[in-house]
Amino acid sequence: MKKILLAVCLLLLTATLMAQPTFDLGLKAGVNFSKVSFDIDDYSAESITKSHVGAFSRIGFGRIFVQPEIYFTGKGGDLTSNVLTTATSFNFKSVDIPVLLGLKIIKSKTVGLHIVAGPVFSNITSKEVTGVEDIDESFYKNHYTGIQYGIGADILFLTVDARMENGLSNFYTLPSASGKNNTFMLSLGFKIL
Repeated sequence: MKKILLAVCLLLLTATLMAQPTFDLGLKAGVNFSKVSFDIDDYSAESITKSHVGAFSRIGFGRIFVQPEIYFTGKGGDLTSNVLTTATSFNFKSVDIPVLLGLKIIKSKTVGLHIVAGPVFSNITSKEVTGVEDIDESFYKNHYTGIQYGIGADILFLTVDARMENGLSNFYTLPSASGKNNTFMLSLGFKIL
């Protein structure tokens, strides 16, 4: 069984290395449906709508590619306390750098379908909290990490993506609780190279 698995891996590696390398560069923009989650039970979270804009590249061999991106994005969410009926709103902007590994499921010259997954590194550039007085901007972290995964389609020079981002580390830490960001992203991009 190990020999068969090794033979299949070697065959895929050989096919990938013999394929002609491809390179795409483009711009993208879209909407985020962002939600914060805290590790306490008496709060319910609501999502908010924000946007993102940036650039991407795609370096590939055959059906496998790496897609690094950089974009400016808005995220956050609203929390409502079940106990005190108070609402707290988190809004922040960040520079996100995802490094995604992708696989082209359908590959043709005019239409393609792909899946992607990988880490995202976020640097918070602007932060705001409204609502409860003892919850403020000082509890934001400057950096946090997450993971993105999703599906996309290429139609001629356009690319459409639907992705989920789950926070792996906390973007906000209180003495009694910590928060992570979860975001669903829809984006449209166009390849300039």
